[in-house]
Formats: sequence, C-alpha cells, structure tokens
Amino acid sequence: MLRSTTLSLALSGLLFTPIATFADGDQSRAGHQTFGADDVFNLEYAADPQISPDGKTIVYARRSMDRQLDRATGTLWTIDVASGGHQPLLQNESVNSGPRFSPDGKRLVYLAQTAGKPALRVLYRDTGRSFALGQFERAPSAPVWSPDGTQIAFSMFVPTANPQSFAEPVMPPKGAQWSEPVRVFDNLQFRFDGRGYLDKGASHVFVIPAEGGSPRQITSGAAPFQFPAWLDDNTVLVVGNDDPDRELDPIESEIYRVDIHTGKRTLLISRDGPDFAPVVSPNGKLIAYLGHDDNRLAHEQMDLYVANSDGSDPRNLSADYDRGVNDLAWRGDGNAIIAMAETDGELSLLSFGFRGAPTRLTSDVGGTSIGRPYAAGNFSVAANSGARPAIAFSVGSSTRPAEVGFVRGAGKTKMLTSLNEDALAHLDMAPIEEFSVKSNHDQRDIEAWVALPPGFKAEGSYPMVLEIHGGPYAMYGPFFAAEIQRFAAEGYVTVYVNPRGSTGYGDDFAQQIDLAYPGKDYDDLMSVVDDLLARNYVDPDRLFVTGGSGGGILTAHIVTQTDRFAAAASIKPVINWSTMALASDIAGLVTRHWLRAMPWENRERYWNLSPISRVDKVVTPTLMMVGEEDHRTPAWEAEQFYTALKLRKVDTALIRIPGASHSIAARPSRLNAKVDNIIGWFRKYDPATKLEEQADAP
Repeated sequence: MLRSTTLSLALSGLLFTPIATFADGDQSRAGHQTFGADDVFNLEYAADPQISPDGKTIVYARRSMDRQLDRATGTLWTIDVASGGHQPLLQNESVNSGPRFSPDGKRLVYLAQTAGKPALRVLYRDTGRSFALGQFERAPSAPVWSPDGTQIAFSMFVPTANPQSFAEPVMPPKGAQWSEPVRVFDNLQFRFDGRGYLDKGASHVFVIPAEGGSPRQITSGAAPFQFPAWLDDNTVLVVGNDDPDRELDPIESEIYRVDIHTGKRTLLISRDGPDFAPVVSPNGKLIAYLGHDDNRLAHEQMDLYVANSDGSDPRNLSADYDRGVNDLAWRGDGNAIIAMAETDGELSLLSFGFRGAPTRLTSDVGGTSIGRPYAAGNFSVAANSGARPAIAFSVGSSTRPAEVGFVRGAGKTKMLTSLNEDALAHLDMAPIEEFSVKSNHDQRDIEAWVALPPGFKAEGSYPMVLEIHGGPYAMYGPFFAAEIQRFAAEGYVTVYVNPRGSTGYGDDFAQQIDLAYPGKDYDDLMSVVDDLLARNYVDPDRLFVTGGSGGGILTAHIVTQTDRFAAAASIKPVINWSTMALASDIAGLVTRHWLRAMPWENRERYWNLSPISRVDKVVTPTLMMVGEEDHRTPAWEAEQFYTALKLRKVDTALIRIPGASHSIAARPSRLNAKVDNIIGWFRKYDPATKLEEQADAP
C-alpha cells in the first residue's frame, strides 16, 4: 500500500515523515509521479470545434502552451468523424482561431496573424490553399458567411480622434526628450481589464467579398455594433445600443437589421433588458436569440426567445425552465434550437422545441477553463443533419483538459481526440469525488467536489485547501483544473464548492446573495469544511482557504468571521465596494445592478458589505495577491486589506504580478507563480512545517 505523503506522526514513537514541496514537474512520491509546475507547459486543449454542414468533418483550434512565448497558441486541426483521422489543417501558420465553414462546406474562414498583423483568411478545402481576405490594422472578429457564400461579415474596432488637451502644450526643442503628452478621457468606461486604457472609438460591422477585396463598413456612429448574423444575402442582424446614456445601463442591448447596400439600420427586437446572440433559422423565417427583462438585479438568468424575422411575436421558449441558457444553434430541420446550459454542476446541451420541456442531449461538455474548474465549453451543429443533429463539442473531464467529442442526437458521446495522454497518462492525477451537504444556515443542498492526494487515506492528518470560485455568479464542476491538481499533488485535500449565488441551480439559488454578498454563502462553505472534518479527511489544525475575484472577497470575508484557518490567500479581491464602484472598469454594473445605489446614496450598504469594515476581527495570516494591470478589481483593493493588516500587526504579505490583468493566471508561468506562492504561504503557517523544522534542528 502506497503511503500518504503528508506529515505522519505516530505519537507513541514520534515517527516523522517530512513534507516535500515538488514544483519541477519531475517529482516522485514513493513511486508516484504527480502533476507539477513543468507539466502546466505540456497541456493542450481543444477549443471551438466546428462541424461541417454534412456532419462528416470537424475543424477545431488545438491550443498548446508555447514555452518560449509563455502563452497558449493555436493551430487549426481537422478530424474525419467516421474514421477518426486527425491531422493539421494548415502548415506554417499559428495563432489561428474562429474557423467557420461556408454554407456549402467547401471553404473555411478563420482568424490568423499574417506578418504579425491580424488577418481574415479563407481556405479552400479541396486544394488546401488559403489566402488573406485583407490585412487589418485592428483585429477582426466573429466572421460569418452570407447564405449564398459570396460575402463575409465581421466586427472590428473603428478608432476615432481622442479628446484633445484643454491647454496648448509648449513645443519641445528639436531632439529634446520630453515626457509624452497628456491623455484626456471623457467616457465613463475609459479602461477595460485585459485591454488597458481604451482608445476612443467603437466596434462596427463590416462586409467583405469572400474572394477578397476591400472591407466595407455597414454600421457607424459613436455606439458600438457587433456580432453580425445574416438574415438573408442583403441583410445583416447586429447587436448594439444607440441610447445616448448607454454607459449608465451597461447590460442593455437591442437587435437591429442593417441593409448591407445602404447601411440603413432598423430596430428589430427591443425591450428594457438585453437582447443579443441572434441566430437565423434555416428557412430564414425565425430568429432565435437570448435575453431577459431588466429587473436591475445583480444576476438574472438568460432565456431563449424566438421571434418572426420581422421581430414580431417574440416567444420565450425557456420560461418554464429554471436554468440560464446560452450559445444557440438551430437544428438542421428548423424545428428546434440547441442551447448550452449550466445544470447542477454540469454543462449540458439541450434541445428546445417550440413547446414543452427541453430534451437533454449530453452533459459531457466542458474543459476549456484550464486553471480553475469553471464550466466552460463550445459546440456546433451540422447544418444539414436534420432531426438527429450531428454535434461537435468540447468534452470535459476531471483529469483532462477539453477534447473533441461528437454526438448524434441524444446518443453516446464519441471521443475523437486524446491530446494529453502523452503528458498526463503517466502521472498520478488527483481523483475527484463529488458530494453534497446541507447548509448549516437553512439546510439548502450545497454541491462540492474534493481532489484527493496520491495514496489518500481518511486518517485525519491531511492539510486542506478550500478553493472558492469567482463571479460570484459562476459555476464550478467536475472539470480538469491545473491549479486544483497542483494543490492535490502537493499533498492537500483540495475542496471546491458551489455555494449559494452560484449559477446552474436555478434562479432562487442565485438570488440568495443579491444585496447580501458576502453573506450566507459563508455558511455554505463552512458546512462543506465541517463535512470533510466529520469524514476524517483532514486535520482541523491544517485548514487553509483561498479564492480569486469573487472568491477573493469571500476569502477576505471568511478571515473576518473565523480563526479556524491556519492561513489564507485572497487573490484579486474586492475589499471596499465604494472604491470598486468608482474605480473599476464595471462601475455602471456595480452601481446600477449589484449595489443599486451610488456610494454617497447608501454608504451603509457599501460599507457593511465590504470586508475592510471588519478587518479589526482578523487574526489569520492572510496573503494578498493581484495583477498590476488588473482593471476589474484594481490593485488598490488588495492593498487596502494588506495595509490595514499591517497596521494591526497581523501577518500578511502583498504579491503584485507584473503585467497581469484580472486573468492573473492566463500565462503558464503566472499560473505556476500564483500556485507556488500560495503553497509557500500555507507551508509557512502549517503546524506540520513547524514540527518538521523542530525535527531538523540539531
């Protein structure tokens, strides 16, 4: 029997097994090889699988980690569904994404880089030759073919002149090295996470001939219009909001129709609330789309609507289905819409007819969130596959990133790739156990998963990491997550939870944290910890907690409520809702929907929901970590808690990740830096580490 790798004390003889930290990816634990830092660079995953109209071929973006560039890069690969034949589609091209088949299936349009610049390219499948439709200074996105295959519509940012300085600057002498001129902003949203400070301008829709030529802009103005969908060969549907006060209502959007010849824009589908993601039926008579009425809540579930092509007679097909839906595609016969939905910890594909309850086709979707176990995936439907749709999708599992899968109707999933067997098959990956507990607050069912270290035995000596998801309106599930596997490989029983407020469990469950976040979700999380202790899975003196974004605020909240954790790591948190509301890139959302008041209008609400208001209760050593270019939860959020803990002489440290946005672990080296520093912080305050140091002392 392989032994546990955590500290083991036999009190009668004071036998001691030291803790080792393995971070080089070539580790061995009593014969085990476990998932380490270097293994992160070996991961691959399948993204955006697109199936041909006849259902015989799938093209997908094969994403892998480039060690030199320290980022994920993509190449397009093709799969023959019948034989499983698998080969690269393109030679000597990388950073490819967004493949889309032409209506006849003979060509593909995709996004690429040409000579270091963004490009749209078309590939002829019979010859394998491709060409650039045009070269662009800005990156095009969301390319879609016209029904007759002669044109392609896409979105692209169109810059306009930035506001001028209010003073005429003195001109520097020739050759002088003066500082750069001032930059003036006059929009509410003047920066955005992952994009930095924004240029003046808006996204607009363009049309270009499928044989190449000059792109022609068909929308204009200060308001952005994007996500085109062809209604017919002469008309494109676009999504936007041309209200002059649109910045104050950030979720609002409407669907417009645009004549591609004249640029005339007509409002088609509108209400107080978002309407977006239009998809036109095969016969062109109906439009499916997503939306909901705006009740000014922090979270509202997306519904599936169908309207006539002129926007009349909108019908809610998911009104009686208590789960949010997204990512739509028509079934080939036009009698149903396929949608993706979060369903009780799973990511499912559902078929919605025009009446009655939806039919579940598969719940195997997932795997495209590499760092943490979020529900994320893609799918496409063969246009000519009829009432038993042929579907390509990303397959998720607890021990592998996304692979390409195929299903026909509600049949059995056929796995078509095995991208990570070379990298992971020889490793002892942490098994994932699913369980459910009753919340000690109101006996509500709370779903959770636990990743177990190699050789695990329920003997009560293991350290535990509670890892909390962000959002907060998001969902974890039994999906591969490099961070979870790394914690488990280091000997931690690692548990992750969908507390109240998580999506995928119905509207009432999500609304439990409206104007009460953080709040009773704390009780849900502690109920899960109590359950693991009752099972004798973990040592009560070796409990640790961490989480990012929404999980970061909950981590900070937890240490104001209890001293049961030996140490905590709050990653990119919200600490003060007033500064979050007035300095993040989503100010309109925070003030209008999450807090539903301005900070000066309801100071008590803002203060009481902020962890900084209870920092005087903290005794737990707490690490703070944030990206230096995080504009979602800016660095000063973490710094406020850090400074307050310093002033109170509570053990703390601040880690700033240079160049990182809110997606702090988007690059492999940053994912490893994040996990390694959290583990190092926990080791510092682990009672077992102190015993190890005593044993090593002369």
